[in-house]
Amino acid sequence: MTPTPRRPLDLVGIGIGPFNLSLAALAHGIQDLTTAFYDQRPHFSWHPGLLMDHATLQVPFLADLVTLTDPTSPWTFLNYLRTRERLYPFYFAERLHTHRTEFDAYCRWVSDNLPTLHYAHQADTIRWNHEHAVFETDYTHLDENGRAHALGRTTSRNLVLGIGTEPHIPEPLRPLTTNPTLPVIHAADYLSNREQLLTHSHITVIGSGQSGAEVFLDLLRARPTGTEQLHWLARTPALAPMEYSKLGLEHFTPDYTHYFHALPQPARDDLFPRQWQLYKGIDHDTLAAIHDELYRRTLAGTWPDTVITPGVTVRTAHHTSDNRIELHLEHHQQNHHDRLTTDAVVLATGYRERSPDHLLHALRPHIRRDTAGRPHIDTHHRLELDPAITGHIYVQNAERHTHGVGTPDLGLAAHRSARILNHLTGRDHYPLPRRTAFTTFGLKQPRPAPLVPATR
Repeated sequence: MTPTPRRPLDLVGIGIGPFNLSLAALAHGIQDLTTAFYDQRPHFSWHPGLLMDHATLQVPFLADLVTLTDPTSPWTFLNYLRTRERLYPFYFAERLHTHRTEFDAYCRWVSDNLPTLHYAHQADTIRWNHEHAVFETDYTHLDENGRAHALGRTTSRNLVLGIGTEPHIPEPLRPLTTNPTLPVIHAADYLSNREQLLTHSHITVIGSGQSGAEVFLDLLRARPTGTEQLHWLARTPALAPMEYSKLGLEHFTPDYTHYFHALPQPARDDLFPRQWQLYKGIDHDTLAAIHDELYRRTLAGTWPDTVITPGVTVRTAHHTSDNRIELHLEHHQQNHHDRLTTDAVVLATGYRERSPDHLLHALRPHIRRDTAGRPHIDTHHRLELDPAITGHIYVQNAERHTHGVGTPDLGLAAHRSARILNHLTGRDHYPLPRRTAFTTFGLKQPRPAPLVPATR
């Protein structure tokens, strides 16, 4: 017989991004709930490669870690400003959308003050102990150089996975990343490579979303007028603004999440790609700033040396004999092919959900999946497991196929965290609103699943 685990925790979290940080902050206010969160990084860090001075959040400051569920929490953004004696400057700044660097600093403040977070702890494997009805999570404690320092194990009745996303590189562009001498980087690493990028004569940015726009704008501002030598290529038919009308934003409400989740799988799979402008468009202010910068450069009587072309797909890519980069392009509407030779490339090609399969390998036979092989995820953000597994595995930012466009949106972070905690404890510690949108999605109204508590 295996030894009985000592006092298993109620919940162990793997990954400490904004979503699990939100969960940890709200869990901190629940008496007698035992939790621990682990992350392999040495400290909290949120998209450090894109923390440019001019970049702002695309959601209002109220979409912090806790406010939209519990505005009285000590972990609100406004309380962070109070502790920094910056409430009055923020008040007079009249900024609804904060700088991205400020949100990162706020999250680090929360992270530094929560006792349940454990950095430099790499989760290795997760198993279910049938005898004691607990999850066993094996981890490696890393030293300051990222090397293995010690091994450990924690046990818990439930888990939450918040392992985030990873940079996506489309297949035609992957050959470029196998050569370490080529100046080809993903936008996730932009800031750490910025100075080296600027030494190259011609730079190409690939990607039609917010990251591509921000990188292009930053490079443009750093180049002398008349010698910019910048290309910006986008696959979408237009460099479209993000849908930001008030009723359009109701797609990022719990009401829409319930509606989307209740749709049949084929309907969800058909609908989601057609909603790209809800989450892949570009912020209006960023588009305006790019146009303003380009216009300013025409005042001397010449056009800036830039090319901005939407509707283009990179079909193949390789490096030339003189160590430059050649991109083979196709324009869809013209049905025209061309080549572009450039000195450096920034891939603003987005992110994909990081697969938890390496962590859950021992549990794979127990996870129920849809016809595309994706896990079934219920309205409480739980993986649907065989009844033999009596513990619950919740997921954060891994359920776009079941919960829709709001899955990675910060505005729903606090609501999802509250829903998970209410289900986990079997109590409405954080009462959730019965209605959140003026729009009625569909003729048949789905109702949130009743609260069936997890076993603590």
